[in-house]
Amino acid sequence: MPIEQGGEKKFIAPAVAIAIFVALAIGVALNFFGNDAFVRSFEKSHAKGLTITYPLNGTIFPPELVAPMFRWNDARTIDNTWVIAVGFDGIGRNWKFRVHQPRWRPERQEWKRIKELSACHAARITIVGFKQGLGGLGQGIGARNVCGDRTAFTTSKDPVDNPLFYRDVILPFSEAVKDPSRLRWRFGAISDENQPPVVLEDLPVCGNCHSFSVNGKTLAMDVDYANDKGAYTVTNVAERMKLTTSDIITWSDYKRDPANPTFGLLSQISPDGRFVVSTVKDRSVFLAKPDLAFSQLFFPIQGILAVYFRDTRTFAALSGADDTALVQSNPSWSPDGKYIVFARSAVYHLKSLRDKTKALLTPEECSEFLTDQKLFAYDLYRIPFNGGKGGRAEPLAGASGNGMSNFFARYSPDGKWIVYCQAKSFMLLQPDSKLYILPAGGGKPRLMQCNTNLMNSWHSWSSNSRWLVFASKGNSPYTQLYLTHVDEQGNDAPAVVLDNLTSPDRAANIPEFIYASHKSIARIDPQFIDDVSLWRAGMAFLDARDTGNAAVKFHEVLRLNPKNVRALVSLGNIEEARGKLDGASEFYGRAVQVDSSFEIARVNKGNIFLKRENFEKAIEQYQAALRLAPDDLFAHYNLAESYVKTKKYPEAVAQFLAALRTAPNDALSNLELGRIYLLLGKKSEGIACLKKGVGLEPANPEGHLALAIGLQKVGRGREAVPQYKEALQLRPDFSEARDSLGALTKRLNPAD
Repeated sequence: MPIEQGGEKKFIAPAVAIAIFVALAIGVALNFFGNDAFVRSFEKSHAKGLTITYPLNGTIFPPELVAPMFRWNDARTIDNTWVIAVGFDGIGRNWKFRVHQPRWRPERQEWKRIKELSACHAARITIVGFKQGLGGLGQGIGARNVCGDRTAFTTSKDPVDNPLFYRDVILPFSEAVKDPSRLRWRFGAISDENQPPVVLEDLPVCGNCHSFSVNGKTLAMDVDYANDKGAYTVTNVAERMKLTTSDIITWSDYKRDPANPTFGLLSQISPDGRFVVSTVKDRSVFLAKPDLAFSQLFFPIQGILAVYFRDTRTFAALSGADDTALVQSNPSWSPDGKYIVFARSAVYHLKSLRDKTKALLTPEECSEFLTDQKLFAYDLYRIPFNGGKGGRAEPLAGASGNGMSNFFARYSPDGKWIVYCQAKSFMLLQPDSKLYILPAGGGKPRLMQCNTNLMNSWHSWSSNSRWLVFASKGNSPYTQLYLTHVDEQGNDAPAVVLDNLTSPDRAANIPEFIYASHKSIARIDPQFIDDVSLWRAGMAFLDARDTGNAAVKFHEVLRLNPKNVRALVSLGNIEEARGKLDGASEFYGRAVQVDSSFEIARVNKGNIFLKRENFEKAIEQYQAALRLAPDDLFAHYNLAESYVKTKKYPEAVAQFLAALRTAPNDALSNLELGRIYLLLGKKSEGIACLKKGVGLEPANPEGHLALAIGLQKVGRGREAVPQYKEALQLRPDFSEARDSLGALTKRLNPAD
């Protein structure tokens, strides 16, 4: 490209020329930013290829917030240069910045000055992109080459003034369940430039919902201590906190009944710290899902509200929220402690529920919700607390009877407002969950401006009732924390992202503002951790089929308590599964030596003898186990198998019948008893047992094969054919079924 220099033409490289033109164009823009003529020209001609995505127009920043990351999308090709102009209403000052990426974070001092000015004057942000290879420069900045967008924000004079306590979680949920020690709790201020420090970690049992008293002096939290899902700690807040066994209660102590257990989730401590209210006698859908962003499904389908009185260490149902025909859950206190708002629905009885003594359900039991798309919705109700006596529950107008699921109500500390979640169905982690605000006594709800497009939940108010923190997946599958300003009329602003609080590969959830100094908690030491807690951590690894880490935990248990028989048996199970029968036998033997009355160890020791075909020794162990636990299903079943191996068929029948008295719907016991009956010539009894076993477990190919063989033995070959075919349908490589079906078909159809 030629340029004139000293009457002589000289040439420069095209790339250099482009750079000069871009620089000139940007210089023109910088000179004109803030000039009315430029603004009018920009508004008239700029292309719609650039959109500011953060902050949104009307955002209100808190005065303590560290510099945010301004972001925008530019639909044009890459290698653009962007110019950011910052101006303020009513003053002539304008700042300009140039960047080469579609994002900009002001320097600390720049942001400090912007906040100072925007506290009194709205800050106007104009972002313009210039495409490299700019043409038409002689005619000004061409619309083909320039695009831009504008937004405005202010800085509130209302401080947040409270630190945040929140959980830092690995995803997916199944990984967190497998190893709860990787969960972390952080505590710090939004003014921290880096993530707040971790104050609690390496907790080998699941820690879940937490709440603080209004004065910030008492912490209450789920801790799952000592193999008890209802375990809960209530303790004083201190810079160096220690969670001890003396601080732990269990919701299971409310009318303890093994046939009607308690999980005790979604508990809340009262504003004055004297009471805790929780769901008890509960049953919940609580499942891990494969999706990274929404990797769990949780909602209670049964439960009542109960109160724990800290001064007397006693429990009582909250009258008016204790109807067993309803599920009453997710309680929240009014700031004066006089009312509780909670989520309520009719109890749902699952069609496929197998074990009514379990608080948590399996995916198969929840198929109505997972595959049949059944919905489950809650209304919000308000009830007087009345010192724990309760009263009449009334629907909260505006958050009930609306055909939606309403949950997670939170009062503002000034008592004027309630913010709650609304979704089409269910409760926790719903993609369509939105935040609504309504007067505390009920009224017309208003959809909040701060909602992102994906899951808005887990909210908490600042103590001055001017800020609401909440969790959302609007930017990432890893949940982030957001903030919105709420004025005296309940109007909120577009969300502020607290990106300085979250990691890119961890979810942040259950945020709570605490009325305390951001240095009031430096460390929380879980001193209640003992061998039982570590054993439970090992069992979580076993449930996730991670035997390596499970074994590590069980050995940690034995270092704390060499006489923990459950850890010894668990290590024996791992060794047995690995085919190391000597090691398994050693662990089971040690368990029997420690506690000769622990029947599980004897059953497992008998299993080793059975595998080694030492049937007499196996029989001795099973008989010893049954003297200790006459209803042990596995002892009866395996003793029966030992009798079968030694051809003591009448004794085997007696043990299978005993097993079925303990568990009438045990498919294997029915199938094995059917085989033995046929061996003893009891044809009708044998076929009946085989059919029952297949009916109880229709997806078992071996069951269909056993029934087919049985039918064939009693001369009912044509009835056997569909059973062979079903076995092959379930397991196409089942050679025994294929060969038997082929031979039978030839006998039934010799001409073929």
